[in-house]
Amino acid sequence: MAPGVPGFHGAAHKPGAIPLRPLGLGDMYDGALKIIRFNPKATVGSAVLVASVAMAVPIVITAVVTFAFGLTLDLEATSFSTSEVVGLVVSVGSLVLGLVLQSLGLVLVTGMVAHVTAAAAIGQRLSMGEAWARTRGKRWRLIGLTTLLGLLSLLGFAAYAALWIPVIQLGDLGTAVIFGLVTLPLFLVALWLFWVRVYYLPVPALMLEPVGVFGAIGRGYRLTRKAFWRTFGIGMLTLLVTSIAGQVLATPIAVVGQVAAVAGATSEYGALILIVSQALSSVVTAAFVGPFTSAVTSLQYLDQRIRKEAYDVELMTQAGITAR
Repeated sequence: MAPGVPGFHGAAHKPGAIPLRPLGLGDMYDGALKIIRFNPKATVGSAVLVASVAMAVPIVITAVVTFAFGLTLDLEATSFSTSEVVGLVVSVGSLVLGLVLQSLGLVLVTGMVAHVTAAAAIGQRLSMGEAWARTRGKRWRLIGLTTLLGLLSLLGFAAYAALWIPVIQLGDLGTAVIFGLVTLPLFLVALWLFWVRVYYLPVPALMLEPVGVFGAIGRGYRLTRKAFWRTFGIGMLTLLVTSIAGQVLATPIAVVGQVAAVAGATSEYGALILIVSQALSSVVTAAFVGPFTSAVTSLQYLDQRIRKEAYDVELMTQAGITAR
């Protein structure tokens, strides 16, 4: 095999968390766990920090309205005062606000993890401050990219929903069933194509290359060319694994919180207990799911560059390894 072909040199070199060659699923998962283990502050620490700050918002607001409006969770009550209704609405709204802020914070964490992953590939360890510093100049672009991809996703769902309007207006159940059987599989295929080709890899491309928002989308699209099933399979498996693990971690906290809230439903602390438990379970989930998912995605990005662009040679150069 001639020099310059992806994987030629990398099979013999592993200066960091991954071998510098085309990666298998085991390499990616093992590498993601090593990245988290050896960069805990820049990965789990950053995720916990942003999630904790975000979820402190609903806790503080709920604590205030609990004492200001006498907010309770009295399940036997037949009516509620205006102040109690206002307090409940504010409390629930603050939880939604906290989740939104957490999502925005975790977007920035994904950018940090992309840099942590690239550094770990060549044997470098980044602190939280160093990872944050490397996102300078790209933070607003990252938020813009994520917002744009989210809007495109919503537009796709809205367009499909709009197709159903004339079908529903006909009021014919048989037509609706046939329409659903024909269009739903096509919509799912289009959704998966969008997820893999457009949505999946632009974040690491934006953070690690000198490109803008649309350039990052273009890079993700090109890197996944002729690699749909591989990218889709690893992405879906990772989503499944992290979803199950997240539920395993968060469910005990949520259940204990709900039991405690119901047990103290007639007290003024029931709502606060419930919000605290929901916030805590959200932070615990974010601490694992965010860093691991981001690391695997970034490793898939590196893997595609190694396979398509002989990027392993460049990584070896960055690691100070002389090709022989």
